[in-house]
Amino acid sequence: MDTTMDPDHHRSVITFAGQKETIGEGALRAIGKAAELIDLNQHSGGHPRIGATDVVPFIPVQNVTMEECVALARQVGAEAARRFSIPVYLYEAAATRPDRVQLENIRRGQFEGLRQEIQASERIPDFGPARIHPSAGATAVGARKFLIAYNINLDCSDVETARHIAKTVRFSGGGLPYVKAMGVDLKARQQAQVSMNLTDFEEMPIHRVFEMVKREADQYGVAIAGSEIVGLVPQRALDISAKHFLKIENFGPELIFENRLNAVLKRSIPLAATGIGDFLDFVCEPATSLGGGSVTALAGALAAALGKMVLGLTLNAKAGEAQASSLQEHLATLETSLAELRSAAERDAHAYSGVLAAQQSAQATESEKQIRGQKLQEAHRHATEVAMQVAEVSYHVLQSLSELRSVVDSQVASDVNVGFWMALAAAEGALETARVNFQAVRESEFISRHTERSQELRGLLKQLCLSNL
Repeated sequence: MDTTMDPDHHRSVITFAGQKETIGEGALRAIGKAAELIDLNQHSGGHPRIGATDVVPFIPVQNVTMEECVALARQVGAEAARRFSIPVYLYEAAATRPDRVQLENIRRGQFEGLRQEIQASERIPDFGPARIHPSAGATAVGARKFLIAYNINLDCSDVETARHIAKTVRFSGGGLPYVKAMGVDLKARQQAQVSMNLTDFEEMPIHRVFEMVKREADQYGVAIAGSEIVGLVPQRALDISAKHFLKIENFGPELIFENRLNAVLKRSIPLAATGIGDFLDFVCEPATSLGGGSVTALAGALAAALGKMVLGLTLNAKAGEAQASSLQEHLATLETSLAELRSAAERDAHAYSGVLAAQQSAQATESEKQIRGQKLQEAHRHATEVAMQVAEVSYHVLQSLSELRSVVDSQVASDVNVGFWMALAAAEGALETARVNFQAVRESEFISRHTERSQELRGLLKQLCLSNL
């Protein structure tokens, strides 16, 4: 749903949502990928951390309880330790001991300090070995309420001023309940920042935090340059704190958690759960991931469905005839094709989402540009493969419908004809979708292979079309 990162904190905050039955596996794969890519021995930044995947909080959004999130956190923690040999600590609502409820207690000493202290009795992990992973460190997994990461940037570069303000504001320093704060040096912006976590925005709303930081900054003769939200924010947090109090930089409705969740669900809702009206509505959306590829797959699936319907009627009428065996073979082909095309309609939507995500990803540095380019190439390859499968399967549907024309009852002949032309449109449309994608791949062998097969299929489609005119 969202990714936020910056060079000063040197940290990525990734927000994703999902069903309780599957989101744990998503988190585990993220932990594994981070362990593969990130070496904490080569890492430093303004934000405390103990691991490549520093913290994994599970947050109840809707139709799930905190107790279920606690159970999920403990399952993921145990499996992460087993699968990756990473020590795991449980925190917040999932904590098994009082001194680990607060995340800062687990992070004490960070990666370097934990490496020296992990075998001490008070620092033995909840899961995994009592030794830090040599490059990926350790991970904290927990369950908690929605946390707002809220930063206030000072109109000065004196980080000591930010640290003094943070100490006054945070609860552990005698300040506001449900507020954690620290001072950070934003070297890239030549500003000092009071970086905060608001752990219960209903009890301690954003505007009260802003007002106290501003009051403290005034005592140091420092102005507020602006404030920012890291990641997404619940709508209710903004309902409580009027926007004009906050001076949030680059704020827009797309930063509101519920808005982004609805947008994501609208783009990626499984096609199996939609009716034709919903499908058409999704295609109409300007930012939809349901484009030509999904439409061609649907056209092919409709052609196969028509063929299956016609075959069912024909077999019932001619159950004892010799041609029943041949009709059963066609029925098997159409049933398999229908399942593949139904799946392809959804997979094309995901493939196109991958292309859009790669196109929209950040490219501030040369390294990020390279990563973006690799992701874009992978997305185009995947989109090509899905489209070519749709073309191949639609051609098989076309073959079956072509042969059925001469054996079906005249009352359903028009249905076969409609299916034939739908399958032809699906195959031709899929080849066009594939062409657009494989020509974007910077790999001559890949382009050559798909160009050759596309030309072969176009020739076969032309022959079938001419023979059925």
